[in-house]
Amino acid sequence: MKKLTAPILIGLVLTALMLMHAQPVYRYQFDLVSRLDAVIYDEKLRLTMPKSEDSRLVILDIDEKSLSEHGHWPWGRDKMAHLMDQLFDHYGVRVVGFDVVFAEKDDSSGLKTLEELSKTEFRDIPKFQTALHDLKPQLDYDGRFAAALRNRNVILGYYLANAQSGRNIGVMPAPTFKTGTFDGRNIDFVQWLSHGANIATLQNAAAGAGHFIPLIDSDGLARRVPMIVEYQGQYYESLSLAIVRNVLGKNTIEPGYPEKASSDYKDMEWLSVKPETGGTMRIPVDANVASFIPFRGGARSFPYVSVTDVMTGKTPREALAGKIVIVGTTASGLVDLRATPVDRAYPGVEIHANLVMGMLDNVIKYKPVYIWGVDALLILAVGLLMSFGLPRLTPLKASFASLILLVVLLAINFTFWYSGNVIVPLAASLVLAFSIYAINMSWGYFVESRTKRQLTGLFGQYVPPELVEQMSLDPENYSMAGRKAELTVLFSDVRGFTTISEGLEPDQLATLMNEYLGAMTIVVRKHRGTLDKYIGDAIMAFWGAPVDDPHHARNATLTGLEMHVALKELNKSLVSRGWPDMKIGVGINSGPMTVGDMGSKVRQSYTVMGDAVNLGSRLESITKQYGVGFIAGESSRDLVKDEFVFRELDRVRVKGKEDPVSIYEPIGAVGEVAPEIMKELKLWSQALTAYRSQNWDQADVHLLNLTRMNPHYLYEMYSKRIGQYRLNPPGEDWDGVTTFETK
Repeated sequence: MKKLTAPILIGLVLTALMLMHAQPVYRYQFDLVSRLDAVIYDEKLRLTMPKSEDSRLVILDIDEKSLSEHGHWPWGRDKMAHLMDQLFDHYGVRVVGFDVVFAEKDDSSGLKTLEELSKTEFRDIPKFQTALHDLKPQLDYDGRFAAALRNRNVILGYYLANAQSGRNIGVMPAPTFKTGTFDGRNIDFVQWLSHGANIATLQNAAAGAGHFIPLIDSDGLARRVPMIVEYQGQYYESLSLAIVRNVLGKNTIEPGYPEKASSDYKDMEWLSVKPETGGTMRIPVDANVASFIPFRGGARSFPYVSVTDVMTGKTPREALAGKIVIVGTTASGLVDLRATPVDRAYPGVEIHANLVMGMLDNVIKYKPVYIWGVDALLILAVGLLMSFGLPRLTPLKASFASLILLVVLLAINFTFWYSGNVIVPLAASLVLAFSIYAINMSWGYFVESRTKRQLTGLFGQYVPPELVEQMSLDPENYSMAGRKAELTVLFSDVRGFTTISEGLEPDQLATLMNEYLGAMTIVVRKHRGTLDKYIGDAIMAFWGAPVDDPHHARNATLTGLEMHVALKELNKSLVSRGWPDMKIGVGINSGPMTVGDMGSKVRQSYTVMGDAVNLGSRLESITKQYGVGFIAGESSRDLVKDEFVFRELDRVRVKGKEDPVSIYEPIGAVGEVAPEIMKELKLWSQALTAYRSQNWDQADVHLLNLTRMNPHYLYEMYSKRIGQYRLNPPGEDWDGVTTFETK
């Protein structure tokens, strides 16, 4: 039973994670599982589509042929008026919906110019005024189009947008539901900030209007269209819903809520459309009051008729008589293509066509908010059965049992899909089943590989486990042989360690050092550092080997800063036990170093050597000279100067190095340093400039102001230097460099 504990526990943990994913309350969603659910939905949709043409609805196509015969779009509204007359008077269509917007007035007739002339040059010419009065009804193309819309079943389209600075165009139709209709319900309506609608003349004449904006999922595909959206506190219907309601004649629309739901359940599950002739149509909606698009197939699942053939009467009357017509376009530059589960370039007009016929045929898939409960029950059943069952079976029996469970799971899911038009999520259950199966099948392999894992754990004492794991994936690319590389090294040391050790008992000192080195090592490993060695109370680490790290200077800088933060927390514990407060100095430096396995036959160590390493050690030792806890060399600072704020401390010539280098104190990450500190650093930079220019008076004034702002040993030290230089001027050729004769 002991051998089974681990796989059972892992299976139960995975089950809990999938249950968290399924529930909608806390939104613990795993993106991979959600994407897999979308892929499964798409596949089920493609497998079950009728893949046949539905001739009850016709797409009236503004195609290349129409543009060739009638000119570029938009056409004059006189042509649109003629189109309406043809559709209703000659062909006897049932309803016309527009997947286009008439957002601007039509001035193509020249009426506006003639009216301006009638007020200026031809103001006093009666014949002109009379002729204009007689021609005006014919030249008012918007008026002619509006007259052709009036008292006819025409539904206009409009779009909505979420641009904060979007300009509203045209006039919105009357809302489907007014402000306050859903107060207390907390329904997650899709909300918009701006609109592009039709001009008032046309909107007021049309039988209705609806938006034609689908919802785009995170993978860029359109699977749903919100039936009702919220805009400026009121609620508007979609183009497809407006068309369906017009087809049904005079009707009312009401939100649908379950009658037996608890008082806490506030979600809408359907929309009820009730014609005066009787009966009720229920349109399923999800948590966003959106409906899934019931695709019949790929593009051209509905017959297309060229607009120009309708305008010229070439289309046979029976092709349109009694049909629902939606006006759209396939012409280049005008076509509205959408990425959908059935086609990556699917005509947007057919999205509305599919929804219209899906509503009328009552075949829209249903995904109510509470469906997560069904998903959770399936996850729980799969998780418990497999977690407790598979570890007790042989690999062959476990595989067979898993296959049977998978078949049952698929059968349940497809039963919901076929018989009830209900969408039940499947991905979480599948991921859980495959994960538990894989864990149980591979558990023996991991147990048998214990020796390898022990070796990895041993090496991990020196290199962070995640780096060891990365190395184990491609061991051929890693060698312990010495090589030259651009790295960053870090040294740290406890200040006054001798005094601290003298005041503690041996066991207390051992405990203190174990806690201190443990805390510091955690910080080094956190930032992917390689722990080189402990030298008494000192720590040496480096970045960039054995695994390449392009951010070695950044990670070393973060380590130095966080070591001081970790020490503050550790000191709280030490002081509470009556032990002394600890302070450390940290130095880092970047540059070319030799890295590899070095030493003797008796003992070897994976370490770094070189001039840049020696300088890093010197920088740590002079931190106390400047009263700071952290010094970075010039090369390290140059690599990360855009990411961290530094205080330049000095230009120094350390023991054993002829060329001077600038040294810096890292303060913090850019954007995280307090404004008052930034102000202090700016004043310090001015003081340092004055000091190097031998402008002692100005430097003294700056240092005095800095001391008042924030007393610091650094300012006191420079004040003393200036006092000495006043007595013994350094000379005009002075380079401002401080030389250290000791290590």
